[in-house]
Amino acid sequence: MSIICGENLKFVAKGCDEVKKILIVSTVSRQFYLFEQGNIEVLQSLGYEVHGAANFEDANERLDALDIIRHPFDIQRSPFSLKNIKAYKQLKEIMKSQDFDAVHCHSPMGGVLARLAAKSIGLSPVVYTAHGFHFYDGAPRLNWLIYYNVEKYLSKFTDTIVTINKEDYARAKTFKSKNVISVPGIGVDSSKFDNVKVDKIKKREELEIPQGAVVLLSIGEMIKRKNHEIALKALAQLKNRNYVFLVCGRGELENHLKDLAQKLGIGDKVRFLGFRNDIPEICIASDIFVFPSYQEGLPVSVMEAMSAGLPIIASRIRGNTDLIQNGNGGYLNEPDDFWGIAKSIDKVIENEKLRAEMGIRNKSEVKKYDKQVVKERMRELYMKL
Repeated sequence: MSIICGENLKFVAKGCDEVKKILIVSTVSRQFYLFEQGNIEVLQSLGYEVHGAANFEDANERLDALDIIRHPFDIQRSPFSLKNIKAYKQLKEIMKSQDFDAVHCHSPMGGVLARLAAKSIGLSPVVYTAHGFHFYDGAPRLNWLIYYNVEKYLSKFTDTIVTINKEDYARAKTFKSKNVISVPGIGVDSSKFDNVKVDKIKKREELEIPQGAVVLLSIGEMIKRKNHEIALKALAQLKNRNYVFLVCGRGELENHLKDLAQKLGIGDKVRFLGFRNDIPEICIASDIFVFPSYQEGLPVSVMEAMSAGLPIIASRIRGNTDLIQNGNGGYLNEPDDFWGIAKSIDKVIENEKLRAEMGIRNKSEVKKYDKQVVKERMRELYMKL
């Protein structure tokens, strides 16, 4: 632990005080502002000088607001990239260059390289947050062969594994980490939606939604994992045709999904809205949230929809099952069961009272996952370091 003295320095008590330093390691730097802002705020409130090591090629102005000391290194997301050998050596040098008191690592490759590097130089304690293990019920066999065995081995060098859903927690408990805890994801600002003032009718007019139509909403990147294709196939089977489907997000499958909507005969029912800065307003203007994703840790978009009082039609997968019980707050179906998803949507479209009851339940239930709950849990962990 390093010592600094002087009247003008940040951490000064009676002329001299100790600075606690922690290194947060991830693959990409957007991790810091998308998922670690709450942790960074907690650490800084506890007097930590926060350092971040990542590949900073994706850095932008949002990163500047975090007030962290940056350590770029050439880490790659692919576990098969030979550049990660160089990245491992770079990370060791970063760790040696500072007198760190702890390491908190994230992402599969960030977790691998950070724990190996910390072990090699004797740096501890080491915390690893699993934002959703790549091995999960229903995952491809290759994921189990690679990621499961790697995580099981590295758990021996991990003082605390932080998990964000029940399935991962139960699995991590079988590993050899000294400690395993569960936190409710990165949290959601559940009160934000209570404070949003929006004229629902005007918002629907802005989005060109016909009067009286039921508004279905999906939020997420247009990639295979988010499974928008099955959502479109389900909508094509609906008995009730008085709906509009809003899709917020961008991605490589956008043109494919637009073409598919036309082929399914629902092109006039679907609005591809792209990236939006008014998600809370759109949630409040909607009636039902549709989320048939194949893989999640603990989905923020579902928690935000719950905060807005929406019933949820989702896939029966890890993370979603933590938030929604089938028939209580929404309905769960297998990710590829578009007929089942269609039947669930029809039930909720046809029953306005059911929609309201599910929405009330979700607004109450999501408070368990509030950002302040997460911060207090992480504060307890950091104070024990």
